[in-house]
Amino acid sequence: MSFKSLNHILIDLESHAAFQGVLEFRHLSACWTQVVGATVRVHTRPVSISRGVLWVATSSSSWAQNLSFQRHGILKKLNALLPSPLEDIRFSTAQWSNDASHNNSQDAQVNQHPSFVGEPESIPSGSMGSALKDPNAAFDHWAKVVQKLTQHLPVCPQCQCPTPMGELQRWGVCALCTAKEFKCENF
Repeated sequence: MSFKSLNHILIDLESHAAFQGVLEFRHLSACWTQVVGATVRVHTRPVSISRGVLWVATSSSSWAQNLSFQRHGILKKLNALLPSPLEDIRFSTAQWSNDASHNNSQDAQVNQHPSFVGEPESIPSGSMGSALKDPNAAFDHWAKVVQKLTQHLPVCPQCQCPTPMGELQRWGVCALCTAKEFKCENF
C-alpha cells in the first residue's frame, strides 16, 4: 500500500461530483456580497444549492418577499460570476435561526424595547454546571439576577412591581397591568 501526497488526494477529491458542488457553493458564498450589496448581505445567508436552485435564508419574511421580487436580477448577476449557472433562487426564513450572526441586529432592537432593563449577569463558570443541574439553585440564581436588575427601577402605580421606565412612559403602568386592562375592555 502506497501513501499518496496531499496534492494527489485533493486532485482526486476535486474530480468527484459531490466536491464540485462544495466548490461551487464556496465560490457563490464568496461573491454573494458583491452581487447583493452589504445591506442585503446582513439580512441574508446562502444556505445550499440543490438541483440548480440556490436556497437563501433571510432574517424576516419581508426580506424574503422583497428579494423574491428581485430574484431575476440577482440570478443574472450571480450567473455572470459562476462557472455553472443557477436556474432559480428561493428565499425563506426557515434556516435563519440556525445562524448566530443575525442576532446582532435583533439584539439592538431588544435593547430599544420599552421593557428592556439591562443585561443579565452571567452565571460564574465554576458554578454553572451545578446551577443548571439543580432546579432550586437555578431559580435562586435567576431570582438574584432579576432582583439586582430591578432594584433601581420605579414601581408600577397599580401593582407596585418594579417596572422599566419605558413602560411607564408609554402606558403609565407596567405591561402586565396594561394587558389586564386591555383584556377587560375587549371581553
